[in-house]
Amino acid sequence: MSTKKDYYEVLGVSKNANAEELKKAYRNLARKHHPDVDKSPNAEKTFKEINEAYQVLSDPQKKGAYDQYGHSAFEPGAGGFGGAQAGGPFGGQGGFRTYTWSSGGGQQGGQDFGDFGGFADPFDIFEMVFGERSPFGRAQRLPRYVLQLDFTDAVHGTEKEVEINGKKQKIKIPAGVDSGTEIRFSEYIIVCEVKNDPRFVRRGQDIVTEKEISYSQAALGAVTEIRTIDGPVKIKIPSGTQPGTQIRLRAKGVPKVHSHSRGDHYVIIRVTIPNKLNREQKRLLEELEEIS
Repeated sequence: MSTKKDYYEVLGVSKNANAEELKKAYRNLARKHHPDVDKSPNAEKTFKEINEAYQVLSDPQKKGAYDQYGHSAFEPGAGGFGGAQAGGPFGGQGGFRTYTWSSGGGQQGGQDFGDFGGFADPFDIFEMVFGERSPFGRAQRLPRYVLQLDFTDAVHGTEKEVEINGKKQKIKIPAGVDSGTEIRFSEYIIVCEVKNDPRFVRRGQDIVTEKEISYSQAALGAVTEIRTIDGPVKIKIPSGTQPGTQIRLRAKGVPKVHSHSRGDHYVIIRVTIPNKLNREQKRLLEELEEIS
């Protein structure tokens, strides 16, 4: 069993804290416990705990895995977070089965850029800790403006008209942005705030939905239609599918910003059990029970 502290307790926030509240708590604690400021014996250990907690909770995919599995989601052999490996959040054990449904084409590798712990650039932490601007950074910080986006506009990209300092202008929002994503323009930075969509749950670049099927469809197998962010898609339900089975639609998730790669779409199967049966249905099920 993991002896690590709860990440929410480390940052002093509730489990419902939004991205801005997480960042604010992290900045305050990092400023207070940075080893160059905090001279206590445990300063370095505390600072590492704060950074580790923020790195997980500020990432929607890691946060989702942590909320469900706790620290065990990141332990060796746990299958990672958000993958389809055994024991992970989309694992093939613990009562779940995972099938891969190919929807054409493969994922292309994108480019990952370094993460600076929630800061717009690496010089922000210098200013935060030492109370002055970094001699290596820009002379002036760019102002930030929050822009609310519909879920569909965020995953597909869009063009928006904004008014900055009394001046109207059109800006392009790339596909794949999420709440907290910062888009840097020449004179300002746009911080995205994405609305939820009742049809989809987003976990990083992956999409998760549920599909209800009948008892007979689960037992016999079927072809059914589900909705993705790109529109309706037909999928095959294998015979003998168990409740809670997850079907993976490769590369049907959210595009990665400024990349050709995409996440996956996971369909969680829910089997509907009828509340009432007519005589014929009851008779057939009783025959099935006798045969079994």
